[in-house]
Amino acid sequence: MRHTRLRGESAEYGDAREELRQAEIELMRRRERVAEMRRGLPPGPVVDDYAFEEGPADLSAGDDPARSVRLGELFSEPGRDLIVYHFMFGKQQKQACPMCTMWLDGFNGIAHHVTQNVDFAVVAAAELPVLRAHARDRSWTNLRLLSAAAGTFKYDLGSEDAEGNQDSTVSVFSRDDTGAVRHVYSVHPRLSDDIDQRGIDLLTPVWHLLDLTPGGRGEWFPSLRY
Repeated sequence: MRHTRLRGESAEYGDAREELRQAEIELMRRRERVAEMRRGLPPGPVVDDYAFEEGPADLSAGDDPARSVRLGELFSEPGRDLIVYHFMFGKQQKQACPMCTMWLDGFNGIAHHVTQNVDFAVVAAAELPVLRAHARDRSWTNLRLLSAAAGTFKYDLGSEDAEGNQDSTVSVFSRDDTGAVRHVYSVHPRLSDDIDQRGIDLLTPVWHLLDLTPGGRGEWFPSLRY
């Protein structure tokens, strides 16, 4: 099946668009193969039952009382996996990362869909009141926000270095039959020395919409204010 011909298109355009369509099909199939490989990973290592600080679910309720919550408690029921987004905010990252903030703006809109299937949380190194103030400013009402300022979770998972510099990372966890939490998968923006800022592109539609256009994504970078 070829692409639908448009009125007035040239044969040159039609042939080029068909070649592109075949490449898009192969890219989709390749993504499916990669996702299958990811699902087929052997059991990952058991991780510590890290402690985080969490405030009330209602951001307008203020910042007290905060409570301690364990990694294992983020699983809402047996058989569900957990996705954690490591937010670049806190310690050496004094200002919230604009790129992460763009990602989380989008996640706030789809979290109620995602959590029909898996559990989802956002972890930052920022102190809890600072994190919640930023969330209020962005109107994030659907995200579970946790502070790891006092623990080693982000360092151990590779989203923080020894000096406290932050990185954006996505980690997936599961619980085995004994109740132990296992690390399944993590991905960072830097895939290799020559591939930076591209490792988690698939998690936001912004880049993909821009890539549909002749101008592409260019050198544009998100901002906290426009």
